[in-house]
Amino acid sequence: MADGGQPATLLIGLAGQPNVGKSTVFSMLTGLNQEVGNWPGRTVERREGRVRTPTRDVRLVDLPGTYSLTSNSEEERIAREFLIEARPDVVIVLVDASALERSLYLLAEILMFPVPVVLGVNMLDVAAGEGIEVDPPVLATALNIPVVPLVAARNEGVSELLAEAVELARHPSSYVPVRPDVALPHRDVHRVMTDLVAPHVPAEMPAGWAALKLLEGDQALTGSLPGRIPEPDRGQVQAILAEHEDAVLDIAGGRYDWIGRMVRAAVRRPRIGQIGITDRIDRAATHPVWGMGLLLLALALVFLLTFTLAGPVQEWLDVHVVAAASDWLRTSLADAPAWIPGLLADGILAGAGIVLTFVPILAVFFLALGILEDTGYQTRMAYVMDRYMHRMGLHGKSFLPLMLGFGCNVPAVMGARVIESRPARLITILITPLVPCSARLLVVAFLVPVFFPDHPTAVALALVTGNLLVLGIVGIALDRWVLKSERVAFIMEMPLYHMPNARTIVLYAVRNVRSFLSRAATLIVVVSAVVWALGQFPGPDLDSSLLAGMGRALAPVGDLMGLDWQLIVATVTGLIAKENVLATLGILYGSAGDGLAGAVSVAVSPASALAFLVVNMLFIPCVATIAAIRQETGSWLWTLASIGLMLGVSLIGGVAVFQIARGLL
Repeated sequence: MADGGQPATLLIGLAGQPNVGKSTVFSMLTGLNQEVGNWPGRTVERREGRVRTPTRDVRLVDLPGTYSLTSNSEEERIAREFLIEARPDVVIVLVDASALERSLYLLAEILMFPVPVVLGVNMLDVAAGEGIEVDPPVLATALNIPVVPLVAARNEGVSELLAEAVELARHPSSYVPVRPDVALPHRDVHRVMTDLVAPHVPAEMPAGWAALKLLEGDQALTGSLPGRIPEPDRGQVQAILAEHEDAVLDIAGGRYDWIGRMVRAAVRRPRIGQIGITDRIDRAATHPVWGMGLLLLALALVFLLTFTLAGPVQEWLDVHVVAAASDWLRTSLADAPAWIPGLLADGILAGAGIVLTFVPILAVFFLALGILEDTGYQTRMAYVMDRYMHRMGLHGKSFLPLMLGFGCNVPAVMGARVIESRPARLITILITPLVPCSARLLVVAFLVPVFFPDHPTAVALALVTGNLLVLGIVGIALDRWVLKSERVAFIMEMPLYHMPNARTIVLYAVRNVRSFLSRAATLIVVVSAVVWALGQFPGPDLDSSLLAGMGRALAPVGDLMGLDWQLIVATVTGLIAKENVLATLGILYGSAGDGLAGAVSVAVSPASALAFLVVNMLFIPCVATIAAIRQETGSWLWTLASIGLMLGVSLIGGVAVFQIARGLL
């Protein structure tokens, strides 16, 4: 008990392999009462939430999805460090009922730790749809640990899962699980190794687990633990490792034998020849031709929903909130010096208004992306793109960080570190800024309906498709003439399709919108005020300002693309954050009266508008992305090469599109 007789806070870890519904369970339990950041010294996202129960407060930590507890990836290292160093009161392990054999492997490793475990068997409805029947009570008897059946997408069993974990924390002495053992040929070897290392491992590390990892050849332990062991035990440990290099086979074999016993006891399979729902859908979704068509259709639907649902809300906010507030400010400050209402209405409020009108667009966009991810289709997108990745000397693993780029290029660049080959990693980093991030997509979603009101979805889809084509061309060129990378096979897990969970998707959208507002809102308002000030001084009007002088210096380049100095300046301010493009347009073209949309639609021709959109889709990324490229490449030369590449591609694209479009539009 804590001070004052209040129940102490329990630390509970939530573990599981990818695609077992862990995010859904975490969101169900914590709601918006969660913090998102990075693990200390890591780039992997850390999510932690607080949950109140009738008896105890719970601090729930969502561990990264991982298939095992080796030290091959950052996710695996984080999960095992949490179990060893944080010493949680309970660990909840989630498994996928439709793929129980694969999911139980992580449980087999976690059971080696002296931490009570509750097993949540999720997606029972998905398993039933595939003809698979799982009996949780029988599985609980076989494992001798609490097992809770779940359909997290429908919030069935989620509260019971947490209650079982809290109850187990009250009675940890009742926890006596059936653990896997090493296969017979190396069982005695494992016991000898355990006795040798037990006096020398850190107090928080289970000796039996450490012995297993040494025999498996785990790099982290084989590189550090023997140095802690004095002679002659160290020599004996190294002799055992040299003599029993094949022990890893019996360790894995023992786990799979244990998994087989559990599955035979608790699972009933479908009839031979029965085809599940996932297999039927995947005949089209993973087809070389139809799969690409479905991928483009999915992207088109995302933009169609964004324009259809968010457009009217955005217009209402622009006219009835932003413009009304601007008029009220001007009226209220009519007797003040002219620069005060100008700064507040045309500078600060204009930037804040742009941020406000972003919200409905971002909300619908992230809701749509959340649906794609939660149904399991996003993995099929990566699979379909794998063959195109190979043409650039890459494989499906490179597509995963590129997919992150649709949210933000910064984590996408950092995500490239999972690629083992340095040439392939460099190619991935260099082409990542060509993936349109949510900020660029926001500019597209805002401006395309303004410039092309009759066909906004078609134009937006063409811009995104064009970006991906340029990405492919640049990637092929880098692979053939600059960085020749080796061809490596890629194995990708395909989760079963399942109904999306509305709560999880809404929380995903809210979290991303909130992240955008906290990250970009202040910067946009500040940049808006600075741009307004540069547009006022030294006076007497905008055409005589410092901003106009900067823009006219770049006018010869802009003329080739049909861009006036205002559009050039707006593009350059996007280097700070791409959202600033819209804020700058609001300052330069004015957002009173018909608002920004009405002003730019009159001032910019269709050919210039199309060139402007193309340039901004291909232009140098924001400074945060540039910093990430410098960090991940460790070289200013590659960073400057990336900047030069994007600048050249955007100029070529803008000139080509304008010259072609002005003859057609």
